[in-house]
Amino acid sequence: MDELKLISERTGSVQLAETAALAAARARLMTEIATAEAENVVPLQKRRRWAWTGAGVVGLAAAITAVVALAPVEQVGLEPPAAAADPVVVLRNAAAAALKTPDVPPRPGQFVYTKTKQPDGERESWLSADGTRDGMIKMADGSSFPVPGCRNGRAQVYKGEEPVKGVTEPCTPRPVHRADLPTDADAMFAYLNADRSGQKGDFNAMGKDVLALANESFLSPEVRAALYGAAAKVPGLRAVEHAEDAAGRPGVGITWPLGPHADLKVAKPVVIVFSADTFSYLGTNSTAVTASGVVDAVGQRPRG
Repeated sequence: MDELKLISERTGSVQLAETAALAAARARLMTEIATAEAENVVPLQKRRRWAWTGAGVVGLAAAITAVVALAPVEQVGLEPPAAAADPVVVLRNAAAAALKTPDVPPRPGQFVYTKTKQPDGERESWLSADGTRDGMIKMADGSSFPVPGCRNGRAQVYKGEEPVKGVTEPCTPRPVHRADLPTDADAMFAYLNADRSGQKGDFNAMGKDVLALANESFLSPEVRAALYGAAAKVPGLRAVEHAEDAAGRPGVGITWPLGPHADLKVAKPVVIVFSADTFSYLGTNSTAVTASGVVDAVGQRPRG
C-alpha cells in the first residue's frame, strides 16, 4: 500500500490549520502512536523502525487528516466544514463570523471609505455615512466624480467634477450607514426579494443587491449576519471550493443561478468569495475589497 498516496488522498480536500491550532491535535496523534507502539510485542532491539502496515496505515492517514482538518472555525463557534463545501454552511459560518466583528458605527458627517481591486485597477470611494455630505469616487484611471449629498431636500448639481453655482435639485438622502435594514435573516430575505432590483424571485438580481450592500455600505454585525443568512435561503446556490477574489486571495466561493433571460454561452456567474479559515468577506472574482473604514473627510484613508 502506498502510504503517502493514501495520506494525500485523505488530506487533499481539507483546509490547513493554523500553527497554534495544531498543538493539541499533535499531542493526541503522538499519544496514539505511543499507545500503539506499546502494544507491539516485538522486542525493542529487533524494532529497527516503526512499520505502518494494513490498518496501521489507515489509522495514520485518519489521524493526520484529523490534524490537518482541525481549523480555527471550531474555536469561534462555527459549523465544521463539510467534506465538500456546502454553500449554506459557508454562508452560515460567514454570518456567525460577522456577529463577532466590532460594532463602531460612523457618526453623522463622517464618510465610509472603501478601496476595491478591479480588473482595470483600484477604485476608491468616500460615501457620506448619513447621506447629507458630498462624497467622491476615484476611478482606476485617476479620474473622479462627486457623489452629491442631500441636505434639506436639495442636492448640489455638478458639471463634471465642478459644482454648478447656485443650481440644486430635489433629492432624498441615501446613507451608506444602513441602520434601517433588518437584523433577521427571514426579514432580510423578504426585503431583498420585494424591494430591490429585478423582478420578484429574480435571485440573480438579489445576489447583485447582496454584493452592493456588502461592498460599500456600513452594516452593523447583526445586519451583515442577516444579509448572509438571507443569501443562504436563495435556491440553487453552488459552492466553489478553490475560488480567488479579484486580488488573487484564495477562499471558498458561492455562486447563485443566473437570471432567467441570461445568455448561458456568454454570461459568467459572479463568485462571492469568503476567507476559507475565518469566513470573512473578501469580495468577488471581479471586485475585491482590499481596504475599508470610517474617515472624517473625503480624501482621507483609514490608518493602518
